[in-house]
Amino acid sequence: MKTRWCRPALLLFAVLLTSDLAVADDAARPEIMTEEEAARLGEEFGVVVGAVDEEIQRELKLQRPQGVAVFEVIGNSRADYAGIKVRSVIKEINKQEIRNMTEFGLALKKAMKSCNFTVGTYEPADPGDPVGWGVNFHFVGCKRD
Repeated sequence: MKTRWCRPALLLFAVLLTSDLAVADDAARPEIMTEEEAARLGEEFGVVVGAVDEEIQRELKLQRPQGVAVFEVIGNSRADYAGIKVRSVIKEINKQEIRNMTEFGLALKKAMKSCNFTVGTYEPADPGDPVGWGVNFHFVGCKRD
């Protein structure tokens, strides 16, 4: 005996199949992040940031203008509690390299979903430190109220 599909069952099957493909397609598609969104996420985290330009590159003696420059740290924020400094350059979030504002925004968005994460910075030494600039890792703990 042959089984015959009725039209409503076929339509339902087609809708379910296409919706599963759409979900799988969305997961494979890279997320889009604008510089404005990345800057907003930075402020939510507790830093005012921008792209590393030629002036910052020269000042910090960086080989390439990569990373995200910290222009301001907002008091009593997660970034402040983690010890991130003004004039530092964020180079890594949770072991993910940060080369530009887009990568910063995507990595920060993902990291802030968890309670704890790390931020790697290239930053100025304290006044009087003969060593100068260096790499530092900051532990970012849960959000405080």
